[in-house]
Amino acid sequence: MTGFGRGVAEQGPLRATVDLRSVNHRFLDLKLRATIAPSLEEQVAGRIRSAIERGAVTISVHIARSGAGTAQRIDEAAARASHASLTALARALGIAGPDLALVLAQPGVVLAADDREDASEALILAALDTALGQLQQMRAVEGRVLERELAARIEELGQLRQAIQTLATGVTEQLHKKLTERLRKLLGDDSKLDPTRLAQEVALLAERADITEEIVRLGSHLEQAQAVIGGLGASGRKLDFLVQEIGRELNTIGSKSQLTEISSSVVEAKAVLEKFREQVQNVE
Repeated sequence: MTGFGRGVAEQGPLRATVDLRSVNHRFLDLKLRATIAPSLEEQVAGRIRSAIERGAVTISVHIARSGAGTAQRIDEAAARASHASLTALARALGIAGPDLALVLAQPGVVLAADDREDASEALILAALDTALGQLQQMRAVEGRVLERELAARIEELGQLRQAIQTLATGVTEQLHKKLTERLRKLLGDDSKLDPTRLAQEVALLAERADITEEIVRLGSHLEQAQAVIGGLGASGRKLDFLVQEIGRELNTIGSKSQLTEISSSVVEAKAVLEKFREQVQNVE
């Protein structure tokens, strides 16, 4: 499902802004657009995974510092590491080693005097929680709309199932009538028809065309889908499975069908199921 959320957290001169954007996806795909510590990245991903099960989610993190002339400090460990890396690179390239200005220009070497990793991490996580709340609210609104749409499709499939069941009750009579007419045309005389043999052939054809089991299973799948739609929690994967099962039953009914009317209803049901399938891809 789609959605957007923005969270902002401030403490002193620090301001953290987190933007979350979600679009439809069969699985959970996280894309982080920020350079943060690996430990913080894991915390961010963990909180999103605990709140969202499906969707392509883009996370943007921005840290700003207000006020001019903010006191600064040098991270000596970061400076030594940057100097060692730059010196090794210069030696490999056969050029002069780095000067102090180049070392100080490396990310993480010069920091604000009040810049502490734990403080910025706490702000980012607080802003993330706010953004997640907004994102979930927007997705919830879309979810309610999808619930009504999916319920309407299930009701439509239920009506078509009922129509197929009604048509199936007259299959034996229809087969008897068609077979009798064909034999009459071939033999040209009703007296030559063997009622017993005719009844046997009709019974055989009726057995092959029997779709009672498929209709029962189809009804069960539709009831389960209706329950999942009206239930709580993530339902996308369950509905994916039920769509496959409903489609399988419709295919079997269509292959067994001996009546044009049943075949037409199956085609119509498949069209409705395809619309249902498309909407299920938007469900978490």
